[in-house]
Amino acid sequence: MSKDVSDEIPTAEAPAKRAPLNKYALACAVLASMNSILLGYDISVMSGAQKFMKQDLKITDRQVEVLAGIINIYSLVGSLAAGRTSDWIGRRYTMVLAAVIFFAGALIMGLAPSYAVVMLGRFVAGVGVGYALMIAPVYTAEVAPTSARGLLTSFPEVFINTGVLLGYVSNFAFYRLPVHISWRAMFLVGAVPPVFLAVGVLAMPESPRWLVMQGRIGDARRVLHKTSDSPAEAEERLADIKHAVGIPEGISDNEEVVAISRQSKGTHGEGVWRDLLLRPTPAVRRVLIACLGLQFFQQASGIDSVVLYSPRVFDKAGLHSDSNSIGASVAVGASKTLFILVATFLLDRVGRRPLLLTSAGGMVISLVTLASALHVIDHRPGGEATPFVVLSIAAVLAFVASFSIGMGPIAWVYTSEIFPLRLRAQGCALGTAMNRVMSGAVTMSFISLYKAITFAGAFYLYAGIAMAGWVFMFFFLPETRGRSLEDTLKLFGSSDGDADAGVEKEDGHGQKKSTELTTQ
Repeated sequence: MSKDVSDEIPTAEAPAKRAPLNKYALACAVLASMNSILLGYDISVMSGAQKFMKQDLKITDRQVEVLAGIINIYSLVGSLAAGRTSDWIGRRYTMVLAAVIFFAGALIMGLAPSYAVVMLGRFVAGVGVGYALMIAPVYTAEVAPTSARGLLTSFPEVFINTGVLLGYVSNFAFYRLPVHISWRAMFLVGAVPPVFLAVGVLAMPESPRWLVMQGRIGDARRVLHKTSDSPAEAEERLADIKHAVGIPEGISDNEEVVAISRQSKGTHGEGVWRDLLLRPTPAVRRVLIACLGLQFFQQASGIDSVVLYSPRVFDKAGLHSDSNSIGASVAVGASKTLFILVATFLLDRVGRRPLLLTSAGGMVISLVTLASALHVIDHRPGGEATPFVVLSIAAVLAFVASFSIGMGPIAWVYTSEIFPLRLRAQGCALGTAMNRVMSGAVTMSFISLYKAITFAGAFYLYAGIAMAGWVFMFFFLPETRGRSLEDTLKLFGSSDGDADAGVEKEDGHGQKKSTELTTQ
């Protein structure tokens, strides 16, 4: 990434006195982000449920491994479909759809009489998770004012961590029940939140950027006036969005805009996959690599293995009873949730890059410490290894804390910021797909991996991947703090930051032409 490109762009510095947080935008962000509870709950509840499922359903470790991680692969269906769905029916109804699908999946899992039916429930729930993961950060980024976009767009990760904590608490609450009831109760509790989420989302406004894409300028203006820090900012944001969509200046009548919009493709996502994957401009290609790379390293460094298999890790470290290992897992959820607040409140003050680099550095150190402690435990008698048991637990807590201050929330914040408007939904869907593929690969291989190269070897491997991620972020990710969504593409080398910047199309004679909308 060329440094002088970034230097040429004027940074929107925060004023000496920060504008008060827009309460309406905050409420929208909270409601949208609560969909992310579903993913966090499903990951962590499986960590405690798997032991009882194994006993009740008489399944093997390999089947447990597949069952635990397969939801991430299934979520690809939802995340890839969510981009087109959200462009077609809107961001808000896509969130309702996510909640309904996950509700059905949780019921199927909780009432399943066999391994095959549980797997069906994992598929249904996975589709819902995929929808929720993709749409929450996109909607929040499009509603949030620039001054608080980092804070509000980090909320999905806050609620993922809240879901993780609730899943661990559910494990602890139900593990004393009879084996055939305990794991089912854990999953059935997960069917409760989607009901309230679906109802709550209906009270939210639609994304102003999606409204403009549909030609509903008046509706978009009303939403922007409610979610901006001032009327002037609302009009400025509206002008930027109209420019990004390609609506000529001076046009505000909805019917005229709809007529103009119909002259051009793209309001429902047509042609986007081509411009993202087949014929991207250099700037769009760099954005796509940044998105996919960041999502790859977020998951490949092993966070979901630690969250999903923490009872096994703690058992290896010396906590052999159910109450001790599950109780320690609750501490993992609490640490992960608590430290996400650090990122939430520093994103718009410190910036994305410093938090990302600090986070990845902390992950490397804690993973190396954990691996070294587990290696020592493997080679020492129980009494001599006691200090290393404590060190292992501390390293796990430090690892999830380091993840939460940067890599966890900022991967979603960053990828929702950098795509131009017309490519944002599908671009974020690709990032979500990469995230879920890597999460599935990591969680479906962890048991086999530690049996092949030991727990210590597995965590040394994750440390190496985290180190590679640090190098990637240092050299490839520019700072986006203070930029408007319509301006961030310039950081990646585009001369024009609008939605179709650098996107070239051909007419019927093979000649390149601009995608900007024009009046007849």
